[in-house]
Amino acid sequence: METNNSAHTAPTYSKTVTPIRSASKRSYAKRWRQNRQLVYMFIPVIVFFIVFRYAPMLGNVIAFKQYNLMQGVWGSPWAGLDNFRMMLDNPQTLQILRNTLLLSFFNIILGFPFPILVAIMLNEVRTIWFKKSIQTLIYLPHFFSWVIVGGIVVTLFGSQDGVVNKLIELLGGTSVPFLYQVSTWLGIFFGSAIWKEAGFAAIIYLAAIGSIDPALYEAASMDGANKMKQIRYITLPGIIPIMILMLILSMGKVMEVGFDHVYNLQNAVVSNVSSVISTYIFTIGIQGGMYSMTTAMGLFEAVIGLILIVSANYFAKKFNQSLW
Repeated sequence: METNNSAHTAPTYSKTVTPIRSASKRSYAKRWRQNRQLVYMFIPVIVFFIVFRYAPMLGNVIAFKQYNLMQGVWGSPWAGLDNFRMMLDNPQTLQILRNTLLLSFFNIILGFPFPILVAIMLNEVRTIWFKKSIQTLIYLPHFFSWVIVGGIVVTLFGSQDGVVNKLIELLGGTSVPFLYQVSTWLGIFFGSAIWKEAGFAAIIYLAAIGSIDPALYEAASMDGANKMKQIRYITLPGIIPIMILMLILSMGKVMEVGFDHVYNLQNAVVSNVSSVISTYIFTIGIQGGMYSMTTAMGLFEAVIGLILIVSANYFAKKFNQSLW
């Protein structure tokens, strides 16, 4: 009897599997027909990332070769880790790494709270036309290139013809070399970064604040909570996931600082604090022709950035707010 039962159940199982598989194939084909236009639209994006993002990664092999233009990337002789040793033995490397880390660290520390503050203040504005006007004005600098921003900075803080120095002289003071003193140059550097990018980040936080349930504010108001308490106990906890996401993304740029930003504001007088990895790669690599060593430094920069992102995500996971 047991043998007969098992013999009867086997065909039944095989018969039920076939319709399920065919239904799954029909469902997949139906989804494809419904979404094929979106897939076709996404193909240029895939091609862009393959051609301009992933394919250039193969050029990192230059870091392990004694590269020269005549032999090309694949024809140049292998150098192993000699380029990395040369980079670490260079006395300028430590100073450049220090400048890069310090400028990036303080850029994040000083610049991170501003977009949150701007977003919270804009969220409390009830006059629509005023809110949209301010939002447009603070968002506009994001579209300026650093060349334009550098020109604005020189126009404002130039030693002789700068607007600020002209006002100081009109008030009876003496001109200040803002761009040629380390302390004032750092203030201008961080201030220009905040002015340029705070508006863009504020838009992201505004969208996060808009997703918070309005019933929470109504309930808090009925309980007697003022605006400050509502911001503290509702708004800020509601945008913590976005804050952590923005912090994790910013950690990946710690080693970059930004070539355009530094290059358009630096000068020889403040080179001891303004020389960073990106400007060093441009000066030594492109202008000096030391492609292998600067590629090694760029690869080193990328690896450190990856480690920082993974570490930030690991600590965020402790608070159930990780990116992946």
